[in-house]
Amino acid sequence: MSSLPLHPSGSGCGQGEGAGTMDQDELIERLAAGETFGGRAPERIDTHISVVFLTEDRAYKLKRALTVPYLDYGTLEKRRTFCEAEIEINRRTAPQIYLRAVPVTLEADGTLARGGGGIPVEWLVEMARFDTGLTLDRVARAGKLEAHTVRDLADAIAAFHEKAERIETTDGAGVVEPTIGGNAREMRNWLGAPFAAADIERLVDLQRSRLDANRALLDAHAAAGMVRRCHGDLHLRNICLIDGRPVIFDAIEFNERFIRIDVLYDLSFLLMDFAFNGHPEFANLAFNRYLQRTGDIGGIGLVPLFQSLRAGIRAHVTAKAAGERAEGKRQEEMRREAATYLELAAELLRPATPRLIAIGGFSGTGKSTLARRIAPGLCASPGAVTVSSDPIRKRLHGVAPEEKLPETAYGPEADAKVFDEMFREAETALAAGFPAILDMTFRDSALRKRAEALADQAGVPFAGFWLEADRATLAARVAARTNDPSDATTGVLDRQLASGAGDIGWRRIDAAASIEESHDRVAAAVANIAD
Repeated sequence: MSSLPLHPSGSGCGQGEGAGTMDQDELIERLAAGETFGGRAPERIDTHISVVFLTEDRAYKLKRALTVPYLDYGTLEKRRTFCEAEIEINRRTAPQIYLRAVPVTLEADGTLARGGGGIPVEWLVEMARFDTGLTLDRVARAGKLEAHTVRDLADAIAAFHEKAERIETTDGAGVVEPTIGGNAREMRNWLGAPFAAADIERLVDLQRSRLDANRALLDAHAAAGMVRRCHGDLHLRNICLIDGRPVIFDAIEFNERFIRIDVLYDLSFLLMDFAFNGHPEFANLAFNRYLQRTGDIGGIGLVPLFQSLRAGIRAHVTAKAAGERAEGKRQEEMRREAATYLELAAELLRPATPRLIAIGGFSGTGKSTLARRIAPGLCASPGAVTVSSDPIRKRLHGVAPEEKLPETAYGPEADAKVFDEMFREAETALAAGFPAILDMTFRDSALRKRAEALADQAGVPFAGFWLEADRATLAARVAARTNDPSDATTGVLDRQLASGAGDIGWRRIDAAASIEESHDRVAAAVANIAD
């Protein structure tokens, strides 16, 4: 039984002269029976740190009076503080859900009320209800998650990170290092069910090795302002569709250490979750869209370690839940899931084979679509870095990828800046150990030679592909584009065709065929590139 302590000071909300005391278990049962809900029992959801009461249009979260190493809800005043913190933190991304912190008051007649005039005896987070069937984990399991939603989500995360409070530190490695040891300690509590000691120690060795190799980059990324007050729990269950748009909710409020993290560590939970749930294409799409919006290419070498740490956390959290709160068949399922997370944590650190792939062709040949198709399979999550000319041009002009630019944004000088940035980003990706895909028309033979030279200088294999189709096919595709980063029109296409591209020299791909056929041909050719 947990008891709420007596506080001598008032609540500061006009709720009486002092905070009262009531056994929390009794209070929970009274709320669950319908008191304060018009006598109608609400739906109840229990977790290890909270109890949620659901009415027709509201959700009320009560924080259990717990004190554990990573959170302290032990007093009424602390629970009030954390209820208010949950509202403040989550209104950054979900203001339509998080409404207010509301006291449960003990009235003079001994009844309970929400926001009454009596003595506060508990605090609740009041939220607007949404359709839980539209959280992205459920949408993905139903096979209904679409690419445009993932793009919108990546845009929302990029915008959130841009505005998030910056944490002044140059010790990026120090922010990350404790997680490795902490994960290992927690996993060792579940040896045999489901973890093997050798697997844990192998993962620790892999993670520490990757940490040591990336200490300078971790510190540099932190010094550049990329440690911020983030979300901290950015996985698919904490994202829902509201009015067709992804909304991020349920950020961590109970421990600032868990949210004062590198922005790419925040993003990496989502990337890992996509990979775990069998959607490498969405991990790659979210990853590349985020890079297109932020330009944070310099930190990508940290992503494999960050994903691995996230998978390690999910491994021990799932094992703990299986051991403490599950039985029978469900317990075995959760233990297998925990073991799979552990395997994934190691797999995400498997070194990739850096290689450079260039995809050229006139407008409408499907270069960007093909790049998106092959990128996920070139290495472990999140796949290859795709460097595309159109999104880079838009970012350099400070607009969204799908926003149209005037003709003045095109021309020799503007093009040169775009091309320089493209090759810089591809070089950075290769140096970080990622495969890279260059996606642009490559009509100029000098640019094709520049791509080949970049691969040679980086010491990586190269493959160049030239997509082609008849004018009617290309014109129809260009005319049919909507909400697309390309500004090309049929007039632009005709000028490209008239000027030509000279002697190509790269492998030609019939782009008039289906994207599946083009993908198969390119994928087979890429697989045969010498390591």
